[in-house]
Amino acid sequence: MEEYLKRLPQQLRGIITAAQKISDQTGLKVYLVGGFVRDLILGVPNLDMDLVVEGDGLKFAEELCAVLGGKLTRHRRFGTATVFTSDKLKIDVATARKEEYIKPGALPNVSPGEIKDDLLRRDFTINAMAISISKNDFGKFIDFFSGKVDLAHKYIRVMHDLSFEDDPTRILRAIRFEQRYGLKMEARTNKLLSLALKRNMLEHVDKQRIRDEIIARI
Repeated sequence: MEEYLKRLPQQLRGIITAAQKISDQTGLKVYLVGGFVRDLILGVPNLDMDLVVEGDGLKFAEELCAVLGGKLTRHRRFGTATVFTSDKLKIDVATARKEEYIKPGALPNVSPGEIKDDLLRRDFTINAMAISISKNDFGKFIDFFSGKVDLAHKYIRVMHDLSFEDDPTRILRAIRFEQRYGLKMEARTNKLLSLALKRNMLEHVDKQRIRDEIIARI
């Protein structure tokens, strides 16, 4: 994956270098994850970077913001933060975590985890890939769930059968990805989505979250 990273704009490569140095200093493992990795493989420009830290993601975000400059927004309940750089780039930093959904549409309860736990909680296999940017294994590609294969076949595949029940906004996301990237839901995912719609699962979700999903850029 190092070749993919070399193709990034200089601004983003500078952020990765800064994150790598903090990783080296703190001993925290850091990964590029999610939609950023998906778009990197597709060759689609994406300036919104997602990082996952095995350890204290909030502390890592504070140190990254101090190096890059800009503003920091913390979301302590989920162990996440967003760095807004002075040149208007956005970096989401998350503590690697596990999630548990108590009821459909509710925000999850979270607990610390490792990178595999964090990827397992995601919506689709194409968003469950990661690239290490830590010094000792820089560029290592992590794909436990064959997301790259699904991406090559242009498939959208949920991570598990309760995905649309846990978070019904994934229904809107799947449809958006179909239209935006020319993908299609594989048979099981399409069946699960249809079932979730018949059960009116989106009615369990706060309207603000539905609005946010509709206007989302990625």
